[in-house]
Amino acid sequence: MISPGDRIMIGLSGGKDSLVLTLALAGLRRRSPVPFSLAACFVDITGGETDVSSLREFCVSLDIPFFVRPHPIVGIIEVRNERSPCSLCANIRRGILNTAAKEEGCNLLALGHNLDDVVETALMNLFNTGRFRAFQPRFWQSRSGMTVIRPLVFAEEKKILKEARRLGLPVLPYVCPFSLETERVRAKSILDGLSAGNPRIKYNILHALQCLDERDKWSEGGAEAAGSLPEDEPEGEMTWGKTTNCL
Repeated sequence: MISPGDRIMIGLSGGKDSLVLTLALAGLRRRSPVPFSLAACFVDITGGETDVSSLREFCVSLDIPFFVRPHPIVGIIEVRNERSPCSLCANIRRGILNTAAKEEGCNLLALGHNLDDVVETALMNLFNTGRFRAFQPRFWQSRSGMTVIRPLVFAEEKKILKEARRLGLPVLPYVCPFSLETERVRAKSILDGLSAGNPRIKYNILHALQCLDERDKWSEGGAEAAGSLPEDEPEGEMTWGKTTNCL
């Protein structure tokens, strides 16, 4: 994901994921033979009412320049009575982070999405749009000219939470008032229920995203047009452990 000379802007929200990401990238910067630089930006969705002193101290301890971009996103959503507050908030924050990254001469934007985020997004797209897809670990945004990287996509949320607590990271209180009844919350609830019966389901879904096979697609011509599977092709769900060679 990182090449020599890259300048990386971290989207530091103050949540466990972005804090662990920041700490991990700082550690990698010290040990990696590939030279790169780091900066961090916090988008204050309250328009400047959030106390960011703990985040600033955290970044100073890691020798990472820290920037704050206040924007009244919560107020905008309330005034507009937005039906999809998460989507609007994410788009606004992404635009602000892209701008901040460009202003500071960065060419990469690092975000803290984890494995659970990937799988939940895939389920949301499947249920609501009929498409099985999720965001990419590395993605070039043509409109902004900025490349987004997500180094934590293979890490489970519960493991990130455990590490954040172990290290005593300065996690900020969650201030979003629209986060209790969202599509992502519903997808997380469904995923939790499925995981109770199949602990590896997250990895199976991630594997499916990585190994989509053209032969599995339905076509108007049926199996003959799509190409039938070999007779020795195993049926049923394939697990992460059995198929790591094709990832």
